[in-house]
Amino acid sequence: MPDGSSALSYASPVIGPYTVDEFIAAAGRFHGYAAPGLILGGFMVHEAKSHIAEGILFDAISETAWCLPDAVQMLTPCTVGNGWLRIFHLGLYAVSLFDKFTGKGVRVAVETDLLTPYPTIREWLFKLKPKKEQDSDRLREEIRMAGASICSVKEIALRPEFMGGRGKGAIAACPSCGQAYPARDGSVCRSCRGESPYMGWIGGHDLRELGFDGPKLRVVAAEEAVGEKTLHDMTCIDPGVSKDAAFTRGQVLDVGDVCRLQRMGRFEVYVEEEELEESRWVHEDDAARLLAAAVAGDGVDCSGEPREGKITMVARHGGLVTINEEALEELNAIPGVMCATRHAFSVVEKGQQIAATRAIPLYLGRDTLGEALRTLGGGPAVSVRPFGKRRVGILVTGTEVFKGLVEDRFIPIITAKVEAYGCPVVATDIVPDDRKLICRGVQDMLDRGVELIVTTAGLSVDPGDVTRQGLVDAGLENLRYGTPILPGAMTLLGSIGGVELIGVPACALYFKTTSLDLLLPRILAGMSPSRRELARLGHGGLCMQCKRCTYPKCPFGK
Repeated sequence: MPDGSSALSYASPVIGPYTVDEFIAAAGRFHGYAAPGLILGGFMVHEAKSHIAEGILFDAISETAWCLPDAVQMLTPCTVGNGWLRIFHLGLYAVSLFDKFTGKGVRVAVETDLLTPYPTIREWLFKLKPKKEQDSDRLREEIRMAGASICSVKEIALRPEFMGGRGKGAIAACPSCGQAYPARDGSVCRSCRGESPYMGWIGGHDLRELGFDGPKLRVVAAEEAVGEKTLHDMTCIDPGVSKDAAFTRGQVLDVGDVCRLQRMGRFEVYVEEEELEESRWVHEDDAARLLAAAVAGDGVDCSGEPREGKITMVARHGGLVTINEEALEELNAIPGVMCATRHAFSVVEKGQQIAATRAIPLYLGRDTLGEALRTLGGGPAVSVRPFGKRRVGILVTGTEVFKGLVEDRFIPIITAKVEAYGCPVVATDIVPDDRKLICRGVQDMLDRGVELIVTTAGLSVDPGDVTRQGLVDAGLENLRYGTPILPGAMTLLGSIGGVELIGVPACALYFKTTSLDLLLPRILAGMSPSRRELARLGHGGLCMQCKRCTYPKCPFGK
């Protein structure tokens, strides 16, 4: 023990119903060996239980997945299996016990500033030495002495969303593997979505049984294929020049085609045959048609014919691309099918490509195709939402602009951006940095029937910037002030009397592309972002401020 350790007293001589020695022996049997973390965890759980009144039904939370959960399971009725013990792997050595019905309880956590008298515990906790170099006997002795004295004990109350049992919900039979699984996981079980930990397996299937090689097809040498019909499109690539189908499905080959096939490296070709077990297999073209019809939602045209086994979907009208990312991911997790799309929230015009899908093999197993289609049973993966043509009011704030000391340039900039989406500007006004006048300016625009208000400037930290306060005075609701987008961090979103409002910071005067360019199309498509959705915009929300702006053909907002 360290110098001065004789002044330290030993912790509680018991851990639950055990003496310390009995608990260590039981821990070895339960855990495989008497891990230091489990012994320390025993003291922590014992301490937590001492703060729970007799007769209270309680649940437990462990904030680490290592050792501590086993201490809970040894000393309380709470186990992972019965759902009374939940593991939030936060990486913290802490455990909580709390009333099942009120959520009130106690949290016991190791505190590093209490470890000074116990250097070996600190060494173990911070992994300052490899495990094989640690003094295990000394470590256990320090844990016996310290017990829960190195822990804080604090009252806690669970957040409402974490209250209640861990019910499985509805149970369904996975249409792919046939096994029972929680229906909330999606249209197929998580294993069949590709999350199985086993090599070479998907769900209940060995990959070798899925038949990705397709049916046995008739292969003919190119020089013997004259008069035969091709079974699929055959692509010719001229590097850096072109890539297209030189031969299409069903094309009858003639003598002149033989040389061309050989120049393409096609010395053997698949040709059509009458006897094919179509009940088990679907040709890539037919699979692409079915996949595209399931992927495409409102505003998406998937009526084009397959080309090289692929169908490309285009926008029926201009608008904002929306992607059901969860459904798209589930679909692409199924071997043998794929769908690629543009980025969600891309602005598109009528006729622009937005997605493409195909089967990977020439013939896809009908069961695999059925599984892919079921992942889209809850709704399409790709849609295009049209923009609403809203009547816009622009309210410029700033005493220097109001007095004519600075020429206004906001109104023409904002006007150009909203008119690009077909929205007429029906009201404009310039007011000084005065809360009452800003409030009155907003009310005047509402009286004139505007359907979207854009305010400019007055949103920084300067004492004279009172635009936000004036908007609040005018009845601003659902305020979202500040976005993880540069330029445009001080952007404001909200609504007044059901009319949406965008507060644009002064950076829009200097930068060609700002947060307004990311947020305006979403609002016009009826998808004003929540605070959580705004938070996601931080990934890709840094404009590189290129000398020649190419937005939206750049990573900004992607």
